Amino acid sequence: MNYRHAYHAGNFADCIKHAILLVLLKALARKPAGFCVLDTHAGCGQYDLSSEEAQKTGEWKTGIGLLEGSEDPALQEYLAAVRDLGLYPGSPAFTRHVLRPQDELIACELHPEDVRPLRRLFRDDPQVSIHHRNGYEALRALLPPKHLKRGLVLIDPPFEKLDDFQQCAQAVSLIRNRFRAGIVAVWYPIKHRTPVRAFYNALTDAGIRDIIACEFLLRPALDPSRLNGCGMLVVNAPYGFENEARTVLEAMKTGLATEDREDMQVHIERLAEE
Repeated sequence: MNYRHAYHAGNFADCIKHAILLVLLKALARKPAGFCVLDTHAGCGQYDLSSEEAQKTGEWKTGIGLLEGSEDPALQEYLAAVRDLGLYPGSPAFTRHVLRPQDELIACELHPEDVRPLRRLFRDDPQVSIHHRNGYEALRALLPPKHLKRGLVLIDPPFEKLDDFQQCAQAVSLIRNRFRAGIVAVWYPIKHRTPVRAFYNALTDAGIRDIIACEFLLRPALDPSRLNGCGMLVVNAPYGFENEARTVLEAMKTGLATEDREDMQVHIERLAEE
């Protein structure tokens, strides 16, 4: 548990993850019935980009720092949420921003230094429950949701362990068995192709259907020592998701472009049909 997201909050990968998350949340909110979001690796909930940690890396400057002045219509909901929430929001804050009175958020965080500010952020909020526990292990206990039949499970591990891709694949299989109506979204890093392709193959070999991979590359994935891009894998995506995701990611590509980022690419691939 060495990873601390405060050093990386607001970087390009955060922007991609949160913009796609908002697409999924807005789709769920189109129907009047309530929904439940389970966030397995919730972090602190929000991040001060003027903090010592954020300033030490400066990663946000080539992420939200480049996007905040964008006028692209595809990014306005995302940027409005960032402005409304003040500090740079983590996935729980983005989720809470979208929740209606009939919806709920369950957030899991294992790191003791992160769960404390997460609890403070949502103190006395009846629509949010915080669990200080391993998010993978919580899936069996918390799914299916007790009161709501629709929802989303967001899996966003730090990928500091060699088996994180394997654990993600196992988690997706478990979720599909226990919560068939739920959407599953998995964020993952792209350093080189081998572990990503193995992740895709593990899912399709397990018989998982209706899989879409949304990838955003800063550069070709050739150097495994660098974060060359990231992806959001979505299972059981809502109607129209592919087109909406492509529009958002293409807008991100324009907004994040600099002179040394001419190799940026967007890939959206359906790995398995419904």
